[in-house]
Amino acid sequence: MVGTDEDDRKQARAGDGTVQPVPHDHDHDHDHAPSVTADNRRIVLFALAITALFMGVEVAGGLVSGSLALIADAGHMLTDVAALALAWAGFHFGRRGANARKTFGYLRLEVLAGFLNAVALFVLVLWIGGEAIGRLRDPAPVLAGPMLAVACAGLVVNVAVFFLLRRADTGHVNIQGAMLHVLGDLLGSVAAIVAALAIHFTGWTPIDPLLSVLILGLILRSAWRLLGGTLHILLEGAPPDLDIARLSRDLVASVDGLAAVEHVHVWSITSGRSSATLEARLVPGGDPRAVTAAIKRRLAETWGIGHSTVEVVWDEASDCALESSPPREH
Repeated sequence: MVGTDEDDRKQARAGDGTVQPVPHDHDHDHDHAPSVTADNRRIVLFALAITALFMGVEVAGGLVSGSLALIADAGHMLTDVAALALAWAGFHFGRRGANARKTFGYLRLEVLAGFLNAVALFVLVLWIGGEAIGRLRDPAPVLAGPMLAVACAGLVVNVAVFFLLRRADTGHVNIQGAMLHVLGDLLGSVAAIVAALAIHFTGWTPIDPLLSVLILGLILRSAWRLLGGTLHILLEGAPPDLDIARLSRDLVASVDGLAAVEHVHVWSITSGRSSATLEARLVPGGDPRAVTAAIKRRLAETWGIGHSTVEVVWDEASDCALESSPPREH
């Protein structure tokens, strides 16, 4: 859920012009999120409205035709709605600035919404899975005509939404995730079409719950990735593509006057926004202001970390409370 594209690096470079003349430097001027124009926000909102509307159509079509595959495909379309809603929420709430009570702003609302959506999808999988088992034991009649019509319309809607999203900011990780969700939903629509054709020509209705199980696999995969990604951020996990040891070695090798870095902590505030804190130990005669500025610049330009706190330390290395063993019980 974390991306470091060229737009991020350009913004990070632009925001790194101020360095405090003290060893402990905490810069709040970075904005690491890719910029998203009003047109892009409207595109995402329009795609969200279309997808949510047709999701309701699929649920109605599934109930009328008796097709569990259509209802399952509507469930998978719910993952599209969740992805698009998260993208829009990230753009909308990301525009709100931080304040004295919420020093990181409202960015975590996007992550919290993603976690709740993942939990809801797991509940949906259990419900449809139970229905599929019941249908396999006792097949129910399915109206192939309405099922085929709704499934074909769903395929058209998914193709339209995919090409609509391609006009948005595809460099943003949430847009990329939404596009992948829509591509996955295309498979669900194709599965429903295949089931409708099979029922129309052969009358074999068990194919409907069987293909609904296939669609459940797509939903489960999306829900699992969403749950894992949001939990990782909520637990202050480092960006998944970042190696702390390699970052530390890179800083020491590339920053003049830097002898070592200690207690390096990197975490994701939300998708596409990372923060870091570290302690810097200088070589004899090193300039603390120059070293601090160089570290922050390297973190922003090379590692995509637009917000960092660097403290220059002079005494002996001490234990980090976050890295030490849990305290003993008294």
